Amino acid sequence: MILLLAALLAAAAPPLEPDAIVAAAPPAAWRPIAPDNLMIIETAAGTMAMELAPDFAPAHVAAVRALVAAGRFDGGSITRVQDNYVVQWAAKPAPGASAVGQPPADRPKRTRPQPLPAEFERPAKGLAITPLGFPDAYAEAGFADGWPVAQDRKAGTAWLAHCYGTVGAGHDMPPDSGDGSELYAVIGHAPRHLDRNIALVGRVVSGLEPHAALKRGTEALGFYATPAEQTPVIRARLASAMPDAPRFEVMQTSSDSFAAYKTARANRSGFFVRPAGAVDLCNVRVPVRVAK
Repeated sequence: MILLLAALLAAAAPPLEPDAIVAAAPPAAWRPIAPDNLMIIETAAGTMAMELAPDFAPAHVAAVRALVAAGRFDGGSITRVQDNYVVQWAAKPAPGASAVGQPPADRPKRTRPQPLPAEFERPAKGLAITPLGFPDAYAEAGFADGWPVAQDRKAGTAWLAHCYGTVGAGHDMPPDSGDGSELYAVIGHAPRHLDRNIALVGRVVSGLEPHAALKRGTEALGFYATPAEQTPVIRARLASAMPDAPRFEVMQTSSDSFAAYKTARANRSGFFVRPAGAVDLCNVRVPVRVAK
C-alpha cells in the first residue's frame, strides 16, 4: 500500500520547471569553459564574458586572440546598437589603417590588412549533434558540445546559429573581408537569416544585459552619429592571462539534465495553460553558470 501511494504521489507531482532542472543538474552535466576560450571585455557599461568557438571559426578565433594579445581592443569602442538586433564593438585601427566600425556608406573607403576566410560553416563530421527534437524553420537543428547548431546532412555541413548572445565577426561586402576586429552580439529576436552569411566566433555568457540596454544609434543600421555617443571599450583579455579570472561552466547538451531541460522548455507547466509542445532552437538557451 505504501509503495502504491508513493507511486501515485510521484505520478501526480508536477514536472520540474527548467530552472529547477538546471539547479539539480549534477557536476557531470557541466563542462568548464577553457580559460584560453574565455574573453573578458571591460567597457564603460560593464564587463562581458565571451566564450570563443575555435571548432567553428578557427582562423577568426586565432585573429581575435591575437588582437587581444596586441591590445587592439583596449581603447576601442561600441560603435553600433541597433534595436532588436545587435550591439557591435570595434578594435582600434592598426597604425596607418582606416578605422573599423563605420556605417556602410564609409566602408568602401577602407581596406582590412589581414582579411580572413569565410568561415560560415564547417564539416559536420566529428560533431556529436544532439537533435533539437522539434521542427526548425531554417535547417535541421540541435546542439553540439553546448552550442546551438544547424546542419545540412546532404552537404555534410554544420554551423552555429544566430541566437541571443551569439557573437559574429563583421565584414564588408566580400565574404572573406572580415579580420576579427569588428564584433557584434545578438541582442534581439534571433536573426537566423544571417546563418552561413557571417562567421560566428562565440557567444556572450555573462554581462550582455547592460550593453543591450545602451542608447540606440540613430544612423543607418544603428551606428552612432558621433564618437561622443560611443561607449568606450576599456580593455579585453583572455582568462588564461588573468590570475583572478572568473570561471564559467556550460551544461553538456548530451546530458540527461539537458534532455529534461529541453523538454521542459517545450512543455512548460505551472503558469502555462496550454504548453506549446514545441520549441525554437534559440529558445533553448543552453544554461551557463559561474563555476563553483
